[in-house]
Amino acid sequence: MSLFDRLVVATLPLVPKLIVGKVASRYVAGETLDDAIRTIQELNREGASCTVDLLGEEVKDAAKAQVAVDEYLRVLEAIRREKLDCNISIKPTQLGLDIDEDLCRDNYEKVVKVAHADDCFVRLDMEDRTTVDATLRIYRHLHERYGNVGPVFQAYMRRTLQDIEELPDDVARVRLCKGIYIEPREAAWKGFDTVRLNFIQALEKLLAKDIYVGIATHDEYLACAAVGLIDRMGISRDRYEFQMLLGVENQLRRILIAGGHPLRVYVPYGADWYLYSMRRLRENPQVAGNVTRALLTGK
Repeated sequence: MSLFDRLVVATLPLVPKLIVGKVASRYVAGETLDDAIRTIQELNREGASCTVDLLGEEVKDAAKAQVAVDEYLRVLEAIRREKLDCNISIKPTQLGLDIDEDLCRDNYEKVVKVAHADDCFVRLDMEDRTTVDATLRIYRHLHERYGNVGPVFQAYMRRTLQDIEELPDDVARVRLCKGIYIEPREAAWKGFDTVRLNFIQALEKLLAKDIYVGIATHDEYLACAAVGLIDRMGISRDRYEFQMLLGVENQLRRILIAGGHPLRVYVPYGADWYLYSMRRLRENPQVAGNVTRALLTGK
């Protein structure tokens, strides 16, 4: 990362919302469901599956959580109507986990029940360490009743290998990613290479348990390591998929698809695009630097 890129990231909170909006379209399908549908259709034509995410988290009002439930029901109807190769991902705090765990579980169930009838999968996204136990409890509740749900494990969390060990024997699907929340050292591995190592260890453990894995990474090293594990362990291509965020490492996405690997793109949309885009810029300092250079030079 260049000094300029580091300076840009350090000053991101001061960047006007209008400027952040210049790059939001790279990471966000748009503000409306119709925007998301168009993006999903384009990705499906490219050969990628999708998962759609309504932006929003840390909801403190039950009525707002219900709005999210209603919108996800609209998403499911659109997936059915448009015959999209797509499932859905939902954050627990968007459905009210910060208000009450039972409320969050009930809100999930409203969506999962409809998705089950449509043969559609629902991903329970994982947030910071304070939500992990409750999210896994909700996952187990829904898994026992419906089966069309799966959790996310974050490789930087020290507990991840044990959490994988404690999964139900008939678990459906798991997403494995590095993790993005800022956690204390006692809860999370901190070294870049250490997190990579734990990612590979967690992936191998999941594959050895014959669990369908969403290998969520934009790190070419990890993609290469995953391909090697898949080859060495003789994993068939209906037992895993790679997963990537919209707008990140598009070339690697196309390379993996061209290599015959199943791949799913995480497609976010909604009015809460600003905070999501700021997070993406912090994670990709070179992108933030390039955007700022373009604005300064007029190119």
